[in-house]
Amino acid sequence: MIERIRSFFLTEMTPPAEVGSEGPGAQELRIAACALLLEVANADDHFSEGERKHLRSLVRRHFGLRRDAADELIALAEEERRGRVDLWGFANLVRMHYSAGQKLVLAEAMWGVVLADGKLAAREDYVMRRISGLVGLETGYLAAARRRHDSAGAGEEGGG
Repeated sequence: MIERIRSFFLTEMTPPAEVGSEGPGAQELRIAACALLLEVANADDHFSEGERKHLRSLVRRHFGLRRDAADELIALAEEERRGRVDLWGFANLVRMHYSAGQKLVLAEAMWGVVLADGKLAAREDYVMRRISGLVGLETGYLAAARRRHDSAGAGEEGGG
């Protein structure tokens, strides 16, 4: 099954210009970002239905994917995440290949997932700070991402 999923993303989701280029492709970066989102979603040991729905919607919007492609990306990222001892590999891809603005958007997205259930557990805050440090996002930017998330989500009901 994993090969079917990988094949789907390599043929359907990778723009032709990226095939054969040096460095990670768009799909590797998507998996890395999604794995980091899943890490914060699972930080409090309870991946709520609200967080799950928010993550699915976020992945669809953020990467411009159809529902089935978003679900497959999440499943693939979850499998990759479970197979890793630590987050360094995912975070390093983001650190090396995301601009400061993209990292800020990712931090906002992580806050959205963390706060989708309406509460912030101490472990979630710790994981957010840890990931932000690993991707090279300064503490001030993490706080700015939360403020941007909070102000953007002020009109949304339930955060997701």
